[in-house]
Amino acid sequence: MTSMRDQLTPYTDAGRPPYVAALVVALGALILYIVTLAPTTQFWDASEYITAVHAFGIPHPPGNPLFILLAHAWGLLPLGADYARRINLLAAATSAAAAGFWFLIAERWLRPIVSPTWPRRLSAAAGVMVSATTFTVWNQSVVNEKVYTVSVLSIALVLWLAVRWADQPAAARRDHQLVLIVYLLALTATNHLMGVLAAPALLVYVLVTDPRALVRPRFLIAAALVAAVGTSVDLFMPIRAHFDPYLNEGEPTTWQALQAVLARAQFGKPSVFANPMYPPGPDNPGHTLVLYGQQLLNYLQYFTWQFGHDWDAAVQRFLALAFAALGLAGARRQWRAERRAALAMTTLVISDYFFIASFALWGIWVGMGLAALMEWLQSGLSAREPNAARRWAVCTPVLLVALVPLLGNRLTASRAGETMARDYARDVLQSLDPYALVVTAGDNDTFPLWYAQEVEGVRRDVNVLVLSLANTDWYLRQLQRRPPPIFDPRSAPALYGNRNWPRPTTPWMSRYYLREPADTLPPYAPLAQPITGYLGPIEVTVDPRALGRPYLERSDLAVLQIIKDQLGKRPIYFSTSTGNYADQLGLSPYLLGEGLVRRVVPRTVTPSDTVRLVPGRGFVNIPRTRALAFDVYSGGETAARPRPRGWVDVPSQSNLFGYAFVYDTIAAVLREREPALALRAGELRDAILANTTYTLPAERRAAGN
Repeated sequence: MTSMRDQLTPYTDAGRPPYVAALVVALGALILYIVTLAPTTQFWDASEYITAVHAFGIPHPPGNPLFILLAHAWGLLPLGADYARRINLLAAATSAAAAGFWFLIAERWLRPIVSPTWPRRLSAAAGVMVSATTFTVWNQSVVNEKVYTVSVLSIALVLWLAVRWADQPAAARRDHQLVLIVYLLALTATNHLMGVLAAPALLVYVLVTDPRALVRPRFLIAAALVAAVGTSVDLFMPIRAHFDPYLNEGEPTTWQALQAVLARAQFGKPSVFANPMYPPGPDNPGHTLVLYGQQLLNYLQYFTWQFGHDWDAAVQRFLALAFAALGLAGARRQWRAERRAALAMTTLVISDYFFIASFALWGIWVGMGLAALMEWLQSGLSAREPNAARRWAVCTPVLLVALVPLLGNRLTASRAGETMARDYARDVLQSLDPYALVVTAGDNDTFPLWYAQEVEGVRRDVNVLVLSLANTDWYLRQLQRRPPPIFDPRSAPALYGNRNWPRPTTPWMSRYYLREPADTLPPYAPLAQPITGYLGPIEVTVDPRALGRPYLERSDLAVLQIIKDQLGKRPIYFSTSTGNYADQLGLSPYLLGEGLVRRVVPRTVTPSDTVRLVPGRGFVNIPRTRALAFDVYSGGETAARPRPRGWVDVPSQSNLFGYAFVYDTIAAVLREREPALALRAGELRDAILANTTYTLPAERRAAGN
């Protein structure tokens, strides 16, 4: 076993690092990601970020200004007609570039383990193959769902710069390289704090190599200056917020508002030292062994998905054990070969609470594990084969194990051809009368609507009120002060083109969020018992038992106030994705289902030839729903498209349910009147549900056949 001092002897090698090989690895990863790239926007944060980039705006806290600047510039490049695909390509490019740096790092750290050049580089490439094709890394590299791939690239770049700095002879090391690293860390912090996860590993690497470098006055002064320059990117937000772009979350036009955005105050996040399993406050027990145990179990759950997500649970668990063993073997071999690198690597793996970086790093350890296995096998062949190069060549087929994640994740990690989010957004917006307001619930039913309006120009005359943001002052202020764009009949279905639609000139609420500070809604209003009152022409009763809480939130008050002021004057809808929220507000008698939305009407709904009461769904306008489902919607066919492993992201499958309910309703009510259409509706319903975890009861299936 070599001593720590021996291990710190700077590494010198005839020739430069294998940059050409790293470029080949990066291009290989990029080709894989392009082949499996999402063609347009997707659910979760993808639509929000693409919208923010296109509008040059501000997404949810902490605002991610570096990403917005980079992606907006990237989006101006002629890389394809579809804007969302262009931004998705940025995720692919940054993740592929990170793969190139992971190769350089792995190749460098494998040198004490595998001395022959090509076996070493093949081992490094095998590790990066595993890294790039683990489910989370691959799935996040083919769509711009998060800003994580930019952070992963920054982590890989910072780590590689640290490795290059440490490998220089002591007399040749320069502080300016560390200053550059500090600048990159400060800069990546304005993208996402995930990038700063490289800091502990970097600190370990520097302390073990040359701790005095961190206390030299010139370095400290320079580091402070470049850190200030790097973090100054955050000033983009207050500057841009004053122009009120389409997406202006948090509206950080003041220092106080900017601080709230950076601190993510909107989400009410507790202290990092608090226990998220308990309410914040003096009684919070803080971190406990139970909490750490649960976090470990959560990590292990994700770990089991990484290497064979296409296959059944038993195979996934087996592969997780196999790749865990290979990774641990690689970690053990690295600790024996070069403790400095192993300490930095271990620090980075255990500090990643976003998982994606640690899964990428685990691939490097797997590559080292495969190299250690090759090392053991070739040493066992020494008695029969004296030529070392031949022994290594005989053992290289072991590296084919690295292809397993590629084969095991090719169906579920890929997003090629998936257009569900875009089609859903278009369909919801085209369900609404001009100048309407539609109430939505949260991310997956709202962000695609933002994308469709801002990026594709679909029905910009519609206002979207998302309940999860309607509890904030800034959101309701924006809703009040922004006049709707003029309705363009050419961008809407033909059913809207036969009448005049005057543009509204007044805000949604007549009393609240105008100019005076007193004209605001309270954060909440107590609701100790059922209350009956009038909202314009209708009478409603709000019951705390039906609502599930003894108070009305600001979002509830805003919805009720809008209905009171505008019902009968402007169209108001609830997206079916809000579930029974409108019913909880006492609006059931005044709700009329129309495809993917429910319209609020100014009088009690009664059954007729065109309106049917559907159990569990309420009243449904049959002609309107039929016309939307078969003449307007494209998302039904998209939702029904066969998927080998179903809808991969189970939490977002509720968006598919909306279509299934629409076609199930048509199958039931038109069975006798239009049997052919009812049969087609039933086929679409069954095909959609086949992609989900939901099974329609047998009696409901029979009712539509």
